[in-house]
Parts: sequence; structure tokens; C-alpha cells
Amino acid sequence: MDELNSLGKSTVYGFNYNPEVLETFENRHPGNDYWVKFNCPEFTSLCPITGQPDFATLYISYIPEIKMVESKSLKLYLFSFRNHGGFHEDCVNIIMKDLIRLMDPRYIEIWGKFTPRGGISIDPWCNYGKAGTKFEQMAENRMMNHDSYPEKVDNR
Repeated sequence: MDELNSLGKSTVYGFNYNPEVLETFENRHPGNDYWVKFNCPEFTSLCPITGQPDFATLYISYIPEIKMVESKSLKLYLFSFRNHGGFHEDCVNIIMKDLIRLMDPRYIEIWGKFTPRGGISIDPWCNYGKAGTKFEQMAENRMMNHDSYPEKVDNR
């Protein structure tokens, strides 16, 4: 069994960016290509200029290799952005890079759907496919076609 430190224990929330809280467990189906998707509707960070809070729903989707991220540790990690001053685009790229370092997935993409401030919303999207694999080409294709079918936004 994998050694997980936060699962099943009392939750202690950190208030500063902390990738060290992330934990993994072993993928029990490494021979399969399959998606794992996290929908995180309560992501919060701070504007690095004004200090005002920014709110988003994050969509984190990945195809695991050997390691997978444990969901409670991911929740604690995302909560650690609460007092982090970062632009929207910076936050989603930091999260993606931290998860790549943690898991070394076959493929990962992160989409931040931030609520509007000043009448405009910002929805950064980033992705990665493991070099030298079919997932590298998949990442390129998804990047080139990401907004081919823009969503209708009528509830923000």
C-alpha cells in the first residue's frame, strides 16, 4: 500500500503556496490510457498588483503513467494558493508544472475559468504531452485546436 500522509487525518490548511503537500500513489492500471479529471470550483488566489481575491473553477485533466496525485493532497495544495499573489495565467502554469514534476504524467491539461473582475473574465489553458510519445503530438493537436469550438458563456 502507498504511504499517504494526509488522507484520513485531520485537515490542516496552509495559507501560503506549498507544493510540498502534494502526494502520489501508484497507478494500478499503467497499461491503460485513461483520463483522470478534477473539477475544482473553489480555487482562489490573489491579484499580485491589487491584492484582491480572484476566484476560478479549475479543470485538471491528465493521463497517468506510474504515479497519480492523491485528491486530498491536491485540495490542500490548491488551497495553498489562497494568499499567493499570481496572475491567472501564472497560477495555471505553476500548477501544471508542479503536477508534471510530481507525477510525470503521459499528458496533462489545466483550464482556469476565472470569474470576471472589471467586466472581463480570463480563462487560461495550458497542456503538456510527454516528449517522444504519442502524447506529445496529442498536446500539440489539442493546443492548436483548443478554442475551435468556443463555449457559450452566459452565467458569469
